[in-house]
Amino acid sequence: MLRYLNQCSRGRGAWLLLALTALALELTALFFQHVMGLQPCVMCIYERCALFGVMGAGIVGAIAPKTPLRWAAIVIWLYSAIQGVRLSYEHTMIQLHPNPFVTCDFAARFPTWLPLDKWLPAVFVARGDCAAIDWSFLGWSMPQWMIVIFAAYLVVGLLVLIAQPFKAKRRDLFGR
Repeated sequence: MLRYLNQCSRGRGAWLLLALTALALELTALFFQHVMGLQPCVMCIYERCALFGVMGAGIVGAIAPKTPLRWAAIVIWLYSAIQGVRLSYEHTMIQLHPNPFVTCDFAARFPTWLPLDKWLPAVFVARGDCAAIDWSFLGWSMPQWMIVIFAAYLVVGLLVLIAQPFKAKRRDLFGR
């Protein structure tokens, strides 16, 4: 399996699949926001940023998967997945154990050199309440599902990282 993951990480298809899954999740979030009317909170916006990081890793990996750029993509992937798990867990704790002393910010804090909320307010402006559970599926809220999604990204990313030293076996017709 590790040889297979190594082989996949050296091709564009797996990296594009990573980017497309993250894009599908981003589009789903925008559907919830703009069609269903569920306003994202600050933690939701930060989780979106982590998801954009995973998508960015897929794009970086797809650019040149057989070069050392693949390592940069793996690092971006793992960092984004770790941050996504952390943020989703924190958001879940705010929802499950509401506390007037532990709340989220009123607006997302982006660096001055990257004011995403000014550039794309339809995507990065928070208007919701972090403690509110406006949507659930099978008894789990959205941040709980995001823990599962980011954990899956993290596990697969770690397996791809572990698989990097394993080269694919060369298959020769005559067994040399």
